Amino acid sequence: MVVIAGKDVHVDNIKKKKYLKIFVPVIILILIVGVWMLKNLVLDKNEDYKSDALVTPMEEAHFELDAKTLDLQELTQYGLPIVLDFGSDSCLPCISFHPTLKNMHKDMYGRVIIKYIDVYKYGEAVQGFPVSVLPTQIFINADGTPYVPSKNVNIPFAVYNYNTTGEHAYTAHEGVLTKTQFLEILEDMGVSQ
Repeated sequence: MVVIAGKDVHVDNIKKKKYLKIFVPVIILILIVGVWMLKNLVLDKNEDYKSDALVTPMEEAHFELDAKTLDLQELTQYGLPIVLDFGSDSCLPCISFHPTLKNMHKDMYGRVIIKYIDVYKYGEAVQGFPVSVLPTQIFINADGTPYVPSKNVNIPFAVYNYNTTGEHAYTAHEGVLTKTQFLEILEDMGVSQ
């Protein structure tokens, strides 16, 4: 036993070992419980919200948020408004908007079809859509026609027309939307909360 500055080093080491024998298993248990909770209780994996849907998909992929391809003809058959979000996981505004998009997808499941397309991973899905800024959201009415915002909606939109006919092709919002703005647009499209 060594005494340094009036302390018994041997006794301190025994106390430290005793606390470590208790502390280490507690930390391991906390980590195990944390990993289990992440795997089993994460909202994205919890599909309870799908049971409240007004419309159920013929194919689950039609209502999934992340899309690799887009077939508007298939999606318009549901008679639901459609929101297409074009972004990228390398775009900071897209990353900041993604949690809002995921929450809206969860909250509006079965009432609105919301799709996210990564333009760099799935460039073919972007073909034919007017995307020059990331993120860009395209809004399509339940009947498949382009959304036309009412005068009550005070959010900037870009309206695109076909070159040959001049007919309205797409209504887009370029940039990030807040949840309040997103809900305002959906309400204007006829979606009730």
